[in-house]
Amino acid sequence: MRALLIDHSTASGLRLGESADPVPRPHEALVRVRATSLNFGEVKHAIADAGDGAVLGWDAAGVVERAAADGSGPAAGTPVITLGLDGAWAELRAVDTATLGVVPAGADLGAISTVPVAGAGALRALRRIGPLLGRRVLVTGATGGVGRYAVQLARRAGAHVVASTGNPAEHGDGLRALGAHDVVAHPEQTGDPVDGVIDNVGGPQLVAAFGKLAAHGTLVSVGHGTGQAETFPFGALFGHEGRHDRSLVTFYLLDGADLVPDLTWLAARVAGGDLDPGIAWRGDWKQADEAVSALLDGRLHGKAVLDLG
Repeated sequence: MRALLIDHSTASGLRLGESADPVPRPHEALVRVRATSLNFGEVKHAIADAGDGAVLGWDAAGVVERAAADGSGPAAGTPVITLGLDGAWAELRAVDTATLGVVPAGADLGAISTVPVAGAGALRALRRIGPLLGRRVLVTGATGGVGRYAVQLARRAGAHVVASTGNPAEHGDGLRALGAHDVVAHPEQTGDPVDGVIDNVGGPQLVAAFGKLAAHGTLVSVGHGTGQAETFPFGALFGHEGRHDRSLVTFYLLDGADLVPDLTWLAARVAGGDLDPGIAWRGDWKQADEAVSALLDGRLHGKAVLDLG
């Protein structure tokens, strides 16, 4: 099969080549990939850490080529959305049926491929905060893949959404169109305290966002785009009236919980036009170098999608 292989001699660390077909285990379906979306974390860190010849990729959408031998998951011919730690950047992917959602017939698989990490990550992180109706939620890094989905989902759940982005003048209108009530340049500008934070930035912004939490509030640390350490000043973790029982929690999407219902629900929402997938770049997978460069340079605000020609 054709695949994007790790090749550290190239500018992007990738080249289109040939790799052995995957051999599914009994609980895995064999999926023919039609589109894959790139995530900043995988192009920033995973490519650098992988050996030459490896096939990486977390997100992909396609069609079941062969159903799982143990009878789990959808039948051959079903359009699906897939999530895993590798294997998405190839024509064929073996996928655990517990991380495989069903896609409505006729849906744009490129748009659907944006869902696994960004959409499911946003959905599950918001659930960690708790019921959102009538609560104030801050989303940092709101123009990224997870951030855009988090803004939309929090608004749908009835929250007052504050979106934080480095350039509100450029991105404010777009974030308000997604559902943000307020758009700020930094967590410290949120005004009133917030009940929850989805943090996609890390570093000093995470520390500042934690400082804006109301009593019983929760900050979910999802992304770490700055690559900077989180250093809390003395007193930041004191509890007193209005600031007690605040939580900072880590997040891991592949925590063993069944992802099928969430992936299926999100795919239907994107297919039906209820959620905007936020595609900022789209092209043939032969143009992967261009997409990787745009992501690493910070020129994309949203998702990059590769269609497998």
